[in-house]
Amino acid sequence: MQGRLSAWLAKHKLAHRPLGFDYQGTETLQIKSEDWVSIAVALYVYGFNYLRSQCAYDVAPGGCLASVYHLTRIRDNANEPEEVCIKVFVSRENSKIPSCVRIWKGANFQERESYDMLGIFYEKVIHV
Repeated sequence: MQGRLSAWLAKHKLAHRPLGFDYQGTETLQIKSEDWVSIAVALYVYGFNYLRSQCAYDVAPGGCLASVYHLTRIRDNANEPEEVCIKVFVSRENSKIPSCVRIWKGANFQERESYDMLGIFYEKVIHV
């Protein structure tokens, strides 16, 4: 099932894979590591101006790793924020993801913690 944000990304030809909705109705999308910078910029332009959290987890023993971003779109009516969950999966052998610190400053500590815990390397992006 495609949500509103997935439809917007598809309309603008931005590569992603809808993963459905969580138990609270939050749309979840999968993004490839190489597409993350362009998608992150597009999400910020769309209005997702707040990184609520970033975490990472081990998908399966010996399997891939996931970096998860919970973004919130806060507008004038802060009582009804729109949220999205982004998942970027990487292999253990090539666990590199572009950092989104230049877009959401709050990712700095959180991405460093994901590196410390799971070894995902968040590459510095020179320009956005």
